[in-house]
Amino acid sequence: MSPERREPTYLYTERQVADKSSLARQFLDTRARLNENVNKADNFLLNRFYNIDHNTYLDGEIPSKYKELMGLVISAGLRCDDCIYYHVIQAYRLGANRAEQEESLNVAVVVGGSIVIPHLRRAYALLSELYG
Repeated sequence: MSPERREPTYLYTERQVADKSSLARQFLDTRARLNENVNKADNFLLNRFYNIDHNTYLDGEIPSKYKELMGLVISAGLRCDDCIYYHVIQAYRLGANRAEQEESLNVAVVVGGSIVIPHLRRAYALLSELYG
């Protein structure tokens, strides 16, 4: 039997995060604007992928916050700044504290090596705006 999946409970809206951080605001605004173009295409396969992605990060046996931190590790290891920002923001919205985010980024550096460090710097800039 598959575990029940449910929408996570966010502590903050995207707008609240954007109001707190100029880096987050720029990322979220750009992402929304560019997604409008993608959504207009109404691409069947892409829509299916988005559905899988959405359902993957729902609360289940593993809480959404930890899934977002896993996403952060993978995104940093793959050196995707947009993905890093997305997962930092989502983890923040779900109540991850700065230490949890930093420890996740430590795992990414160990797994990905020193080439992850430039991306880590940008992640830390966002963390500084969100957490102070």
